Parts: sequence; C-alpha cells; structure tokens
Amino acid sequence: MTQRSSVVILMADDDADDRELTRDALAESRLVNDLHFVEDGAALLDYLHHRGAYSQPGSAPRPGVILLDLNMPRKDGREVLREIKADPELRDIPIVVLTTSRADQDIAQSYDLGANSFISKPVTFAGLVEVMRGLGKYWFDIVELPPSTPVT
Repeated sequence: MTQRSSVVILMADDDADDRELTRDALAESRLVNDLHFVEDGAALLDYLHHRGAYSQPGSAPRPGVILLDLNMPRKDGREVLREIKADPELRDIPIVVLTTSRADQDIAQSYDLGANSFISKPVTFAGLVEVMRGLGKYWFDIVELPPSTPVT
C-alpha cells in the first residue's frame, strides 16, 4: 500500500486493551500514521479544542480521522459526535464509530448524528487487523481527506 503522507488518527476509547490492540493492528496492517489516544469524550473535546492537557502547541495535531467508541465515561460517543458535527471548525473531520455495539438503534443514531462510518469491533485480533487494513485502504488511499487546517 502506498502512503501519500502520514495522517493523524485520533482514537477515543476508554478500554486500554482496545487501544493497545488497535495500535498493534494498525502496525500489523503496515499503516504508517500518527496515532493519538484519548480515554473519554470529554478528553476528546479537550484535544480538539486544545484545552487542558492539550493546550501546549503541537500536543494535539488536527486528526485526519477520528475512531470513536460510543460507550465511554464522562461524555459518551453519541454526545461527542453531536457536538463535533455541530461545530463549524470540526465537522469536516471524518468520524468512524468503532464500537462493540451491533444494535440497530446505535447504528441508525450514529449516522443520524453525522458519523461517516460505523464498524462493530471484531472479536479477534486477526479480524481487527483486517478492519484496520480496510479502513486504511479506504480512508488513506482512496478518499481525499479535508485539509489538516480548516479552509476559511
């Protein structure tokens, strides 16, 4: 797979094991990207707005894609999705819901709130590697992502 350039991936997931498995799956998929993690929806919004722990210049580069879990503490993925897609500065960032849910209601609501894709987390590492390969092929080789700095 040829890589145009490294894309910042921001993953919001409260499960440390899922974060580590995703990091390993991306590496196994040979995706060369800048991967950042946050543990809940409130931290995701802090990251995107450069607040708190993310206020230092360069500590929170604008993501090309957000991988978003739905069920997180403090502020869940649905609330965050709603806020990001309502914000003119952030709404063009593609959001891929990556969650354990397979519920029709979660799928429909995620798309209604502006998710660009909905993926149920695979139960095996090999399955996760395949998902990351597909995600990488689609988001980083096929589609054109918005510029890393908003166009005004």
